[in-house]
Amino acid sequence: MSAPGLLVAAPRSSSGKTTVTLALMRALTRRGLRVRGAKCGPDYIDPAFHQAATGHPSFNLDSFAMATPLLDTLAGETAAAADLVIAEGSMGLFDGVRAAENRTGANADIAARYGWPVVLVVDVSGAAQSAAAVALGCTLYDPRVRIAGVILNKVASDRHRRLVEAGMERAGLPVLGALMRDAQLVLPERHLGLVQAGETADLTARLDRLADLAEAGIDLDAVTASAGGTVPASGGRLPRPPGQRVAVARDAAFSFLYPHLATGWRLAGAELVPFSPLADEGPPEDCDVCWLPGGYPELHAGRIAGAVRFLDGLRDFARTRPVHGECGGYMVLGQTLQDADGTTHPMAGLLPVATSYHRRKLHLGYRVARLCGSGMLGEDGARLIGHEFHYATELSPIAPEASALARVSDAEGVDLGFAGHRVGPVTGSFFHLIASDAP
Repeated sequence: MSAPGLLVAAPRSSSGKTTVTLALMRALTRRGLRVRGAKCGPDYIDPAFHQAATGHPSFNLDSFAMATPLLDTLAGETAAAADLVIAEGSMGLFDGVRAAENRTGANADIAARYGWPVVLVVDVSGAAQSAAAVALGCTLYDPRVRIAGVILNKVASDRHRRLVEAGMERAGLPVLGALMRDAQLVLPERHLGLVQAGETADLTARLDRLADLAEAGIDLDAVTASAGGTVPASGGRLPRPPGQRVAVARDAAFSFLYPHLATGWRLAGAELVPFSPLADEGPPEDCDVCWLPGGYPELHAGRIAGAVRFLDGLRDFARTRPVHGECGGYMVLGQTLQDADGTTHPMAGLLPVATSYHRRKLHLGYRVARLCGSGMLGEDGARLIGHEFHYATELSPIAPEASALARVSDAEGVDLGFAGHRVGPVTGSFFHLIASDAP
C-alpha cells in the first residue's frame, strides 16, 4: 500500500517551508503517525532535519536529475513505510530549469506525478489581502497541481490575520493554520543553508517547540485529511556502491552525502565505514574505497591541515585504492585551501587543485557530466547527473581532458568545459553526484 502524501511548498524561497514542514512532521509523529519526509530537489541539509523530526530517513526527489524509475523507487520506498508522506519543496513551487515537461526539477513536478496536494506556506509579512492574490496565482498557474490550502507564516497580530484570512476567503482558499511572527522560530543558518541538524543546539527542544505551535495554530486534522495521491510501482534500482567496504568521512566538515546514495549502497550489500578527519582519523585500512563528501572544510581548514594522522592515512590509502572527493572533499584532496580570512592551509596534495573561500563566488546549478576516464564513478563516457552549490573558487588551472574527471554542461545543455581532476586512483570535482545514466 502507498501512503497518501502532501507537498509543503511556497511561492518563493524564505517563506518558512522548513519551519512549517518540521512543525507538521513533529506534531503528527507525536500523535502516533508514521510520518516519512522527502525533499524536492538537490538539498542535503533538510533531509537530516526531517529524520530528526520523524525518526525515519528522508530521500531527495528530483525530477530533473533522477530518471523516472529511480524517482518512483525512492517515492515508493518512502510511501510504503509510512502512514503519511510530507515532502518539502525547495525555492518556489514552480521554480525549475527549462527542460521537458515533468522534468524541470520543480516541486510542482513531484506533486503532479504522485498526486500529492500542496499545502502552500505564504509569508504574509508586509501584506494583507494581497497575499491571497499571490496564493490564487499559484492555484491557477499549473492545472496539474492542486492546492489543498494555505498556512500563513509570520503573522504580525490577530488583526493582521483577520485581514489576510478575508483575502483568502474571497479567493476561495482554505486557511489551514497560521504561525505568528517569532524570531525564535528561525533555525540558525550559514552560507550553504541551515546549520546542520547535528550541529544545531537543543534540536530536540526546538522541534518540540515547533510541534507545540503546530498543535496550537494549525488544523492538523484538516492537514492530514487533505493528503492524497499514490506512487506507481517501479522496477528501478538505487545507485550501486563504488566498492564493497566504503570508508566515508563523516563529521561537521564532511556530511553532504545524499541519503539515497547511502541507502542504495547498503541495499546492494556494501558496508559504509565512517571515520572523522576532524578527530584526526584516517580511512580504515580494511576498506577498499574512500569517499570524502562535501561539507564545510573551509570552516575547519586549520584543524584539517593539522590532522597529521588523517592526511598521512589518506595519502597511504590513495597509493593502492580509489579515493573520491565531492565539493568540500575535493578541496581537501587538493594542494591548498584558503579560508575566509585569507590564510592558506596545506591539504592532502593528492590532486593539483588550490581553492579559496576567501575569494567567494556563488556556483550553483545542475551538472550533466560525461566521465573522461574510467574510475570509481563509472566507465569512460558514462553520464552522471549532479549538482553544484558552493562559494569556493578554484585558483588552479582547469584540468585538460587527459586528467579531468568529466566534461560538464548545465541543465540547459550549455557546455561548461572540463571539471574536476583525476590522478591515478584519486578523483574529485565540485559537483555532488545524484544519479548515473539518467536519460
